[in-house]
Amino acid sequence: MKPIVEYQDYHFLIKDYYEERKRTSYFSWREFAKVAGFSSPTYLRLVSEGKSNLSRVTMDRMVNAMGLAGYEVDYFKAMVNYGNAKEGERKATYLKEMQKIALEYKVRVVDKEAVEYFDGWKNPVVRELAPMMPGATPGQIAKMCCNDISAAEVASSLEFLTKAGFLKKNTDGAYRQTEKNVTASREGMAYAVHAMQRKMMGLAMESIDRFGPQDRNVSGVTFAVNRECYERIAQEVDAFRKKIIAIVSDAEEADQIYRLNVQLFPMTWKLNNLEDAKNEKESV
Repeated sequence: MKPIVEYQDYHFLIKDYYEERKRTSYFSWREFAKVAGFSSPTYLRLVSEGKSNLSRVTMDRMVNAMGLAGYEVDYFKAMVNYGNAKEGERKATYLKEMQKIALEYKVRVVDKEAVEYFDGWKNPVVRELAPMMPGATPGQIAKMCCNDISAAEVASSLEFLTKAGFLKKNTDGAYRQTEKNVTASREGMAYAVHAMQRKMMGLAMESIDRFGPQDRNVSGVTFAVNRECYERIAQEVDAFRKKIIAIVSDAEEADQIYRLNVQLFPMTWKLNNLEDAKNEKESV
């Protein structure tokens, strides 16, 4: 799905949300309506088609059903009010509110620069850290990093981030981010993101020995599932990640850079695969 701030019609947002959920898991209009607390299994389908509208009451239900958080909630409510308002001053007011939120929390989609941006942990960390240290030299920035990085590597990262438009250097030499968040487009960028994720997971393993429990949170749980259960858990993980992004976007006067890894992966093969292997061996 597109970021919520790229929508101006909530009917299309609901339609895209449903289609994305339907594409990645077992999901129906009936289930969507049930999660949102509607008795009619067709109500949300009619809304998605523009044949019905949300009200001030029902839009609050949709906030919870779609897992919206932080600025997403404000934008969604402004979008519903904008869509339902009659032409005039009130409609213009809601549109301005949407534009203000969209400008503040705009998400930059990385395309051709993704390979370099996601090449390890250094560029994302430098992008976050440099604006927090106005006037700092590359060497000073390097010393603030928990993991090994040289002053030359910081300087190279700053040059790339500035050239690619992720950072902007002010006249006083201080850096500022051009947009809040960075994500990768799907086309041809998956391997770049996977490479960074592998390196980040390695750093997460090292953090167990390097930092005390008061400075890191590492936990896990092992459980048995079926496919439907797995898909529901994956949806909860996605919703959790969105909420974290919204919380971070609202943070002021940050003083440290953290990395959050969320992993959900199999520890065994499916039992039916084992049975198939046994049957194949017995038939030989």
